[in-house]
Amino acid sequence: MLPAIRAITRGYERTAIASASRCQPVSSPFLGLYPTTTPHRQFLSSTSTSADSSPVAMESGSSTPIPPAPKMAPEGKEGKETKLPARPAAVQIKVPKGTRDWSGAELIVRENLFKTLNDIFKRHGGTPLDTPVFELKEILAGKYGEDSRLIYDLEDQGGELCSLRYDLTVPFARWLAMTGTQQVKRSQIAKVYRRDQPAIARGRFREFYQCDFDIAGVYDSMIPDSEILSIIVEVFEALDLDITIKLNHRKILDGLFTVAGVPAEKIRPISSAVDKLDKMPWADVKKEMVEEKGLPEEVADQIGVYVQNKGTILEMVDYIKKDEKLVANDDIKAGLEDMTRLASYAGALRVDKKISFDLSLARGLDYYTGLIFEVINQPINAEAAPADGKAKKPKKDDPASQVGSIAAGGRYDNLVGMYGKRQIPCVGISFGVDRIFTILNARNKKEKGKRDVELDVYVMAAGGGDGLILERMAITRQLWDAGIRAEFQPKVKVKMVQQFKNAEGVPLGVILGETELANGQVRVKVLNRGQDAEKDDGKLVAKEDLVAEVKKLLAA
Repeated sequence: MLPAIRAITRGYERTAIASASRCQPVSSPFLGLYPTTTPHRQFLSSTSTSADSSPVAMESGSSTPIPPAPKMAPEGKEGKETKLPARPAAVQIKVPKGTRDWSGAELIVRENLFKTLNDIFKRHGGTPLDTPVFELKEILAGKYGEDSRLIYDLEDQGGELCSLRYDLTVPFARWLAMTGTQQVKRSQIAKVYRRDQPAIARGRFREFYQCDFDIAGVYDSMIPDSEILSIIVEVFEALDLDITIKLNHRKILDGLFTVAGVPAEKIRPISSAVDKLDKMPWADVKKEMVEEKGLPEEVADQIGVYVQNKGTILEMVDYIKKDEKLVANDDIKAGLEDMTRLASYAGALRVDKKISFDLSLARGLDYYTGLIFEVINQPINAEAAPADGKAKKPKKDDPASQVGSIAAGGRYDNLVGMYGKRQIPCVGISFGVDRIFTILNARNKKEKGKRDVELDVYVMAAGGGDGLILERMAITRQLWDAGIRAEFQPKVKVKMVQQFKNAEGVPLGVILGETELANGQVRVKVLNRGQDAEKDDGKLVAKEDLVAEVKKLLAA
């Protein structure tokens, strides 16, 4: 068996195996009358026979016969023909705009992402929560500012007006008020819905997952906030993604607007405009504030002086304190106290190096009351302008520069009180799973050997008239019982070349031969090692030692 394995391994590693030719549609007398509606439909003219022994067309991969073409009536005396019945219009088979299907390797990436998030949430004492996918419309109303137009409203089908949830934060606040819960660390992974303009390549969907972690309850200032920042850093360290956490404080931002001359009733609309600075140049943001929001130009210019500054927490605290007008504002004073305290906590938790205090960060949602933050997939030193003052254009094929923020959150102390009699202070983070997936999936595509399923071992047969099918089944079951992910080709007669092709991306192969099995042995071989595979014939191990050997190699 050994020379044959060597020859096949060498040939397989040196040259790519040509893919099997695709099946072509079979000619059929019915094709002219019943054209295919999808490229995958194939018609066979003699698959089955009807009661009158006339041929019946069968759809490929289905046991359902396709009805024969209607027979033409004989021509009458006037030479007229009977008309064929009109065919219904073909249905366009597609998913709704802004949605997508998930399968194979992509789903594995997403499941691994969920596991990473859940493990870290549990580490911090998170309590899982699940809420309905739709809420009463009045529960969601007035919580999202200008983004309220993106909420999906449902038809009245039972005396209640409902809407699909826009995020997981407002339903969590409703749950707190309903249950009277005073303190909790809550985690939740679920889908949300927004009538936004989708951009699939950038990870922007109308249906997408959010993964939230929130801390609710009365605690000393900025302690829960700093733990949320630590969770952010832990998650992206586990995912091996370099990030910057952009921070601001809603009280400081509102104070800046007030000092600049923004009327109280326009603070939220102006805040929404400033929030676009990460997508638009200052000139366009200013134009929106002046022409669309009705702000005097000199007020907009003063806002521009403030919001185009960023740095470390302590650097920005010093910058604000140097302006007497700003320091005289009570909201700004309170915000500076919080940020000074946060700087020390962030240092103790070793997350301060990931933070940028950015005065342009606004977060347009109405319910934020204190610290606000946003995470981008970009190292903190990359935010600094180049020495020549010319910003580098992002690469078109770089998902990190296309998806925007990959997580966001903040403090919302007054939201729960809108539904109940007691206020419950809260702070939380929401991870944008689909945007993070876009980055991880692009990175994985650059790596070779990715499969649609995750396997540890592929069990193969070398020789044997019956393909050693029973032995392959028994060995695979032995591996399954040990918790090892294994697979074999579900055919009796198998070829080594095809088995090696099936094992692409699988770390180990267990090769069975008649001689070795007679001696109670199997061969374990490390796969997918390029040219090194030619020098490796694998290792003979006793069947009873197979599990231990496989686990040792997988752990190496």
